[in-house]
Amino acid sequence: MAPRYVRLALALGLLVPTLTACFEEPAPHEAIRDFLVGWESGDFAMAARRADADEASVRKALGDVGLHLDAASLRFKLLSVTRDGDTAKASFQAEVDLGENNPLWTYDSMLPLHLVDGRWKVRWSPSVIHPDLHEGERLAVKVDPRGRQPIVDRFGDSLQDEDTQYVAQVIPVQLSDPARLCQELAKVTGFAQDRLLSRILSAPPTDAVPLATFGRAKFNQIKAQLDRIDGLQIVDVKPPVAPKSPVQIVGRVSAVTAESEQQLGGPQRAGDTVGRDGLQRAYQDQLTGSTETRVIVLDTKTWETVKELKSWPGRKNAPVRTTIDSRLQRAADLAVAGTQPVALVAVDAPTGQVLAVSTKDLDQEKDALAGKFPAGTTFSIIATEALLKAGLDVGQKIPCTADRTVGGARFQQTGVTSSAPTFEADFAHGCVTALASMARRVDERALADSAAAFGIGAPWGLPLSSFSGTVPAGTTDAARAKIIAGSSVRVSPLAMALVAGAVRAGTWHPPTLVTAPSSPDPETILPKLPSPRPLDAGIAAELRSLMRAGVATGSARAAAAPGDPVYGVASTVTYVEKKERSQLSWFVGWQGDVAVAVMMRGADPAGASSVAGAFFSGTRKDF
Repeated sequence: MAPRYVRLALALGLLVPTLTACFEEPAPHEAIRDFLVGWESGDFAMAARRADADEASVRKALGDVGLHLDAASLRFKLLSVTRDGDTAKASFQAEVDLGENNPLWTYDSMLPLHLVDGRWKVRWSPSVIHPDLHEGERLAVKVDPRGRQPIVDRFGDSLQDEDTQYVAQVIPVQLSDPARLCQELAKVTGFAQDRLLSRILSAPPTDAVPLATFGRAKFNQIKAQLDRIDGLQIVDVKPPVAPKSPVQIVGRVSAVTAESEQQLGGPQRAGDTVGRDGLQRAYQDQLTGSTETRVIVLDTKTWETVKELKSWPGRKNAPVRTTIDSRLQRAADLAVAGTQPVALVAVDAPTGQVLAVSTKDLDQEKDALAGKFPAGTTFSIIATEALLKAGLDVGQKIPCTADRTVGGARFQQTGVTSSAPTFEADFAHGCVTALASMARRVDERALADSAAAFGIGAPWGLPLSSFSGTVPAGTTDAARAKIIAGSSVRVSPLAMALVAGAVRAGTWHPPTLVTAPSSPDPETILPKLPSPRPLDAGIAAELRSLMRAGVATGSARAAAAPGDPVYGVASTVTYVEKKERSQLSWFVGWQGDVAVAVMMRGADPAGASSVAGAFFSGTRKDF
């Protein structure tokens, strides 16, 4: 309080020389100073002593201003002083911080003064507080929070279902002891007692004032305690906040708690919701917007609004439109059900838009979008692009041996079917020994360029965590062999789905998950996405032919499905994760314009391909 007192006192003190020089004593400036400084600093007794009315009444009226406005602070700036004999007028500007993330409310008012027994006094009336306030009236703040907007799929359909929440509210005029109610509610909920009370005192007394909102589990836990609070009403509401699939991408929503209120930088109001994860968290500000706030004058007898003094519309909230295709998402969910831990990502090949993300016992964001896994021989799609540029003939015979050492690195292959297959057959069956043997036919720069052409390592700007992949240096034959075999590279299922999409479309496209709004934060812009990268048309056609063989005659046969031909490659890879030996199976390919990557934990070489086949078959059904 002291700094503001000194600040205002000094500001008013600057006028003393002028006032003293122009006016005969006694001058009104001390009365003006004491009244405004006392009001601003909360020393209402000092201010009341400078009024010509009952001091207790003035103290209460000035104290009620902050309560009725739920004001964080009040500040005053003296504008001018005029005197006419035994009367004077002081014009001042009031600056009221209403909190709740609203702008400051500023208005001009006036102090009428007159001499009373040789002392300057403020001629008291409610208009001193505000020019439009009269006897029998009071100020109030009316809020109108907007409901949380939905996250929608590419067709505009909501990705949330209704969920029951419970709102603890009061009607202020019906309360005999608001302070006691707030004390009891604060003990149960952890919300600050003074904040709860200020919401009650600032609201129109006949309005329902929500104080706290609870989810079903929390409400059931504390229901008995809430029932014992006299005057507290519980109403249930059904906002559409329960996430549909893909649940971890959409994200969960919860009512604001005492803890989340502090994290959000509050103050938040009951009924507000906070995104806990996924897009609900990333787009919290856009989905919730802000509360519309109005300062009004109330008739204290009828509690009807006499006049609106100021309003703030609040920031507009808006839905978040995603690229998710709910029909394909259902097909993906059915395909992964009942399997080993698995992640499936489907993208639109011509655009890179994410169509579906489904997992079982893996995380949709941390694993499917942002996981860092070895790609196995599915990475040969990228390596083959470099080899074709170097002049590789896919009809060339390259032995698929059970064991091969390249530059000191050992590779092993199970299920060898022929001692002298062509490269096309090696590619289709994912023969790691044959592919690794190609390390001397391509240099480090060529492999790096091909990886970049397929977006590996590209800077993505998704609103959720994602991983575009890494390729180590290929300075030795062994290092390049490991890259071609996919054992040393790290990719996410999303990255590999985009690789499949690039071969299908002839152009690599960066991923898109949200089409509106353009950024999770209105004040910042996501890093610019890399531009689409066209592939050489002839090489893309050759890759498509190789990937068709992967499903027609190769190790990805389990991915075959009715309808358009399925293209793809399959792979198994063994690696060490957290000091434990782990195995993955992969499928990377497409049907029509839907490109997918499926990654399954376990040693079943057909596991991922089978999930892909179930997905493609499921997309033919009429859900």
